[in-house]
Amino acid sequence: QVQLVESGGGLVQAGGSLRLSCAASGRTFSSCAMGWFRQGPGKEREFVGGISWSGGVTNYGDSVKGRFTISRDNAKNTVYLQMNSLKPEDTAVYYCAARWSAGTDYIPRQYDYWGQGTQVTVSS
Repeated sequence: QVQLVESGGGLVQAGGSLRLSCAASGRTFSSCAMGWFRQGPGKEREFVGGISWSGGVTNYGDSVKGRFTISRDNAKNTVYLQMNSLKPEDTAVYYCAARWSAGTDYIPRQYDYWGQGTQVTVSS
């Protein structure tokens, strides 16, 4: 069992930055690939990016490439999402997710555990 708790969301102006954290419980965190997803009002859940269990491989959705960076610290059981150059269209609830696999996937149902989400609002 893995429990995930996101933090770091909030209100920011366009062009600003935020860093989200996702703290995981359990000693098996390092065996999980991690993903970040987001869901805006009236929209489907969207893949933001993911990081392999070792941290050696990352991938990103097209809408955030070059602006967002995912990292992880397995010693702290934490994964991070650094978001720069934020745009109003980045406004959403952001979720972290874990899957029992070395690699990530862009499909939400491929993930086994989810956090409760944290709201990010970008004002214009």
